[in-house]
Formats: sequence, structure tokens, C-alpha cells
Amino acid sequence: MNFDFPTILVFLVAITGAIWALNSLVTLIRRRQSLANGIAIEETSENGALSYLAEFAQSFFPVFLIVLVLRSFLVEPFRIPSNSMMPTLLTGDFILVNKFTYGIRLPIVDKKIIDIGSPKRGDVVVFRAPPDPATPYIKRIIGLPGDAITYKNKTVYINGVKVIQKPLGVYTGVQSGANMTGSIRLRELLPGDPHDILIEPDAPRRGEGRTVVPAGHYLVLGDNRDNSLDSRFWGFVPDENLIGKAFGIWLHLDWNYQLDGLNLSRIGKSID
Repeated sequence: MNFDFPTILVFLVAITGAIWALNSLVTLIRRRQSLANGIAIEETSENGALSYLAEFAQSFFPVFLIVLVLRSFLVEPFRIPSNSMMPTLLTGDFILVNKFTYGIRLPIVDKKIIDIGSPKRGDVVVFRAPPDPATPYIKRIIGLPGDAITYKNKTVYINGVKVIQKPLGVYTGVQSGANMTGSIRLRELLPGDPHDILIEPDAPRRGEGRTVVPAGHYLVLGDNRDNSLDSRFWGFVPDENLIGKAFGIWLHLDWNYQLDGLNLSRIGKSID
């Protein structure tokens, strides 16, 4: 069990809820005893009203509970820390992830309790990578269960069919992605989900080969193909490791550039 933010949040909900419930029970018992003895009880600390701790619990329990429900079952925010998904996502993008698209899971243990849908080819997903389950990763799903995927000459082949790449010109990077200037921007015509990728012509070929995606797993790649650690290097993503589908950018702030890192034009962009 990882004592990360979800674990802490569940702990806070449990503790504040227990304190609130216990205080309410004690107050109710005292009130009934007072009424039985014909004594009026006042809502003061001397007469067993809410203590400071109980007041805190009563105030924050609903807040912790709402945040837990939203974050565990509906939407969770993440920040993009690297260039591996350029040009789709930039370092400093703050994104929203749909937590129920692929099923409802229990917090902390991540056990799926309600199966709603399955990932589609081209989905940009947040997940826990097998080599580092404690850290969320974000990549694009290229291979579905049963697919034969070949990566050769910086090109994807799905079940023997080449995925066409259309050149869009030389890419100009900004902020933390400035070192990607000079890369070639391509439109990768992935079946059902065309999207842009980056290729560095002079970068060595990495992670080439053919593989078959096993049942219950997915093959994922970063859009910045020559600058992404993904399924080519550490294997497939099990279904139980999926966190959700990324769908929108709500803020962009590249911390490496302080105030100059704010980019309002990216706010509200959908993630395709």
C-alpha cells in the first residue's frame, strides 16, 4: 500500500467523520439525560457542545469527502512534468483526467468495481507504469489486446499495416520544449485517431522490433517518439494500472520560466 495523497485523503475522511459522529453521539446522549432530569442544556463548551476538535471535524469532513469522491471517481488533475508527449502536451500543462471512462475503481487499492468502458486506440491515458507503480505516467495507446505491433524506422505498423505519417514541417519549441526545435512534426494517421507526433531525424533508432499485445494489456507510446520512455522499453500497461483518460488542459504554467511560463492560450484545449 502506498501512503500517497489518496491514502491520506481517505484517512482524513475517516478520522474527521469518526470524530464528528462520536461528538454527535455524545451530545445526543447528554441532551437526553438532561431532558430526563428536567435540566435545560445549552450549546456551550461547558455543557458538552462541540469542542474545537469536533468543530474542525464538522467543518472539514464534508470538504474532504467531496474531494475524495471527485478525485477518486470523477475527475483528477495532473501536471505534465516532461516533453515526452510533445507536441500534444507541453511541460507545464495542467490536465484533467476522466476517472470513470474505463470503470469505477476503489481508491488506494485501485480495484475496479464497475466496468464501464474500454480504452480505444489513440486515447491519451494516465497510468501507473510497471517499473514505477508509484508515479503516474501519460502516453498514447497504440496497441490494443491481440494487436501485433511493429516499430521500425520510427514508424508504427499495426497488424502488418503501416501507419502513414504526413510531414507538417519543422517544429519550433518554446519554454522547456525549446530543445525540440528542429524536430520534424508529422501527422500520424492512426486508425480512428489521427494526431501529431515529433521525430528527430538525427536521433538514433530506439526500441525497434515486433511484439504482440497480450490480453488485458495495452501498448503505449509517447508522441515525442525519440524522447519518450514507454512500452518500447518497459513493456505493456496492464488494465488494472490505468488511472483514466486525459481530456482537457485547464492551465499552463512552466515553473522553469516563472511568470514567463504562463500561457493562457492553452487553457481550455482538448486533448486529442
